[in-house]
Amino acid sequence: MKRELSVPGIAYGGDYNPEQWPEEVWAEDMRLMREAGVTMVSVGIFAWALLEPSEGAFDFARMDRLLELLRENGIAADLATPTAAPPAWFFRAHPEALPVDRDGRTLSYGSRQTFCPSSPAYREAALRIAGALAERYADHPAVAMWHVHNEYGCHNAECYCDTSAAAFRGWLRARYSDDLAALNHAWGTTFWSQWYYDWDEILPPRATGAVPNPTHRLDWRRFCSDELLSLYTAERDVLREAAPSTPATTNFMVMYNFDALDYWRWAPELDVVSNDHYLQSADPESEIDIALSGDLTRSLAGGPWLLMEHSTGAVNWQPVNRAKNPGELRRNALAHVARGADGIAYFQWRAAKAGAEQWHSAMLPHAGTDSRIWQDVVTLGADLKALAEVRGSTGTASVAVVWDWNARWALELPSQPSGELRFQDLVRDWYEPLWRSGVAVDFVRPDADLSSYRLVLAPSLYLVDDAGAANLAGFAEHGGTLAVGFHSGAVDENCHVRLGGYPGAFREALGVRSDELFPLLPGETVGLSGGGTATLWSERVRLTGAEAVDSYTEGPLAGVPAVTRHTYGAGTTWYLATRPDPATLAGLLTRIRTEAGVQPVAATPPGIEAVRRRGPHAEYLFLIDHSGRGAEIPVSDGGTELLTGERVSGVVAVPPGGVAVVREPRGS
Repeated sequence: MKRELSVPGIAYGGDYNPEQWPEEVWAEDMRLMREAGVTMVSVGIFAWALLEPSEGAFDFARMDRLLELLRENGIAADLATPTAAPPAWFFRAHPEALPVDRDGRTLSYGSRQTFCPSSPAYREAALRIAGALAERYADHPAVAMWHVHNEYGCHNAECYCDTSAAAFRGWLRARYSDDLAALNHAWGTTFWSQWYYDWDEILPPRATGAVPNPTHRLDWRRFCSDELLSLYTAERDVLREAAPSTPATTNFMVMYNFDALDYWRWAPELDVVSNDHYLQSADPESEIDIALSGDLTRSLAGGPWLLMEHSTGAVNWQPVNRAKNPGELRRNALAHVARGADGIAYFQWRAAKAGAEQWHSAMLPHAGTDSRIWQDVVTLGADLKALAEVRGSTGTASVAVVWDWNARWALELPSQPSGELRFQDLVRDWYEPLWRSGVAVDFVRPDADLSSYRLVLAPSLYLVDDAGAANLAGFAEHGGTLAVGFHSGAVDENCHVRLGGYPGAFREALGVRSDELFPLLPGETVGLSGGGTATLWSERVRLTGAEAVDSYTEGPLAGVPAVTRHTYGAGTTWYLATRPDPATLAGLLTRIRTEAGVQPVAATPPGIEAVRRRGPHAEYLFLIDHSGRGAEIPVSDGGTELLTGERVSGVVAVPPGGVAVVREPRGS
C-alpha cells in the first residue's frame, strides 16, 4: 500500500540545516519561510553526529525544539534518517566499515557516504539511529514524511573490500540458485581461464591487468544497486513499524551524471518517488535535460512525484559553476511541475557560511533578502500556491521511450566496437526532437505494458532479454509502431552476443540483418542519400523484408541502407543503423510519429515548451518560453490562466522568458 504525502497543494521548501546556525537565527528562518510560502522542509539529513554524540547515547533536545517550531509555524517536516554521514566516532570504533576503491585503497572519513554498503557495523548503527528517531517522532504532528538516508550511491555506489566480496558472493549464490556451473556459463568463464571451482574464488571486479569480464562487471553493478536498496528497505521498515501511515521516500538522482542504481527496481519500494536534479553548466539547453529527467521520474513514479533538490542558482561541484539567468529559476521549477512534480524543494534553505557546500546557492543566499534570488524564491512560492489545484494530476502520452539501466551499464563497459557510445546521449538524441515538437513521452522498461501507446522508441537497447525483446516485437506485430536504434538487441541479459547477425533479438521484427559493424572515428561523417550526414556508427545492413528509407552515399558502405522501414504483422518497424545529424533525425522522427498518429500537445512556435497534465475535472496546459521572445498561443475557450487568475478565450499570452498555465475543462 502506497502512503500519500498529506501536505496540501504543491509542497514548497528545501533542505533545512539549522544545526549550522545559532538558535537565535531560527525565528528569522520561520518568518522568512512564511514570507516565501514554504510548506515543507527536510530536516536532520546530516545531523547524525549531533543526534548521537556517542554510540547509543542520543540527544534529541535540539530536534525537539526544531520540530515544535515548525509545527507552530505550520511547516511540515520531511524528517530524515541521518545515515548518509556517519560520525567520526563510528569509524574510530569500526574502521573496517570504511569503503575500499577498485585499486584497493581504503578511503578515509571526513566527507559523506564514506562507508561500505555491505558493512554489518554500518547497518547496525544506521538501523539504531533510524529506530530511535522513529520511536521518538512517530506521532509528532509536524512529521509528514520520512526521508530515508540521502542520495544513495552518490559517492559510495561501489566498495571493493573483503566484506563486499563476501556479500557479492552471497548475492551471486542467490541469483544463480547456488549453482556454480550456471554462473560459469552466464559469465563465459571458459574465456581467459576464468573458470571458478569454488564460490570463494570469486572477487569483486577489482583493478586488474586487462579488460575485465563484462558479465562479471554487469552482475557487480546489479549487486551494488541491490545492496544499497536493501539498506533503504531495512531503514524504511524500521520507520514503518513505528509509524505505519507515514510515507517514506529517498531522493533519487535521475540526471545526466548518475547511473549507479536501477531505479526501476527501487521505485516500487517508495511511498513517494522523489528526485534531485541539477543542471550541467556545460549544457546550453539544460531545459531539455530537465524535461527528460522529469518524464523519466514521472514514469518511475507512475504519476506525480516530488522534486526534492535542485538549485536556485549555481552549484558548487562543477569546474565552473554558472549562476542562473534572470527568469531561469522560475522556468526550471515550473518545468518540473509541468512534468508531474507535486513538490518543489531546493538544496538548501539558507546558504552555508562554512563547509564543503558553502558556495552552493540557496533559497536564502549569503546576500540575504536584498537579492534577486530571494525575490525569485518569494515569487515562486506565490506561483506554486496559485497552482495548488494541479496537485494529483498527471501526464498522458502516446509515445514510450525504452529506458533500461542494465542496457546502459552493459553498453558502457570496456571493449565495445566503439568507446564513444553513451546511453544517455543516444536517448537524448531521440528525445530532443520530440521535446521540440511538444510530443508527450513516457519512459518504460522493455517488459512494460505497451497497450496504451501508438509509438515505442528504443534508441539504445544493447542488452535485452528474450521477454523484453518479444514484448517490443509483439507491440509492433499487433499494430503498433516500433523504432529501434543501432547496436540494439546485440546481447542477452548475460552480455552474450546473440548469434546469427545484428541487430540480434530484433532481426525478424525489423526485417534486416547486418553481418559486420563499421563504427566511425571521432569527427568522421558519412553522407546519406536523403541529403543529411551521419556520425558515430554504421553497419552493413541487408534487407530481409524491410525497405530502405535512407542509404550511405560514401565510404565502404556506399549504397547500403542506413535507415529502414518494415511492415511487421499489423504494425510497422523502423531501424536506424547509424546516428543521423540532428536535422535528419528530427525529420525521420517526425515522419515516424506522424505515420503512427502521434500529435503534439499544442501548436506552439519554436522555443515554447508545451506540456499537459490531466486531472479528473480539468487539464492544465503549461507553456514555457525558452526563446526570450514570448508568444500568443491558441487555447480552448473558457479557460483560466492560473498564475494571473485571468480568464482566457482562444489565446493566451506567454511573456518573454515567462510561463503560462491554463486550466482547460476536460473534454474541451
